[in-house]
Amino acid sequence: MGEIIRRNLDEQTAKEYAYSEIVEAGGFVFLTFCVGNVGQSVEMQVHGALDHMEQRLKTVGLTLQDVVKVDVLMKDPWNIPPMEKVFRERFGEDHLPARKTIATEFAHRGGENGLQVQIDAIAYRGNKE
Repeated sequence: MGEIIRRNLDEQTAKEYAYSEIVEAGGFVFLTFCVGNVGQSVEMQVHGALDHMEQRLKTVGLTLQDVVKVDVLMKDPWNIPPMEKVFRERFGEDHLPARKTIATEFAHRGGENGLQVQIDAIAYRGNKE
């Protein structure tokens, strides 16, 4: 049985919140709480979250092309079309991951006009080491 590796790239986040930013297990890499550009438009927040995801993936030698599943948490589900536009731009039509989109409130981050989008992801390492 393989080893489970947990990483936090931001020690302040690790102290403040009870989760690991990156968990590697059995050929899969799990990323949580990818956010960015908080307070900007939904489209810019999706780009920011994917930028954040790319930064984390890079630390384990992976890219967006290795992402197989995402959970997108959105404050307003009517913003799904702009999110899908950004996903097509960033992942490409041939590499879109499986997806679940969930509407939720983000009362803890940025107030009413703050955080609109959070993305969690699962990437597949396969034979990459």
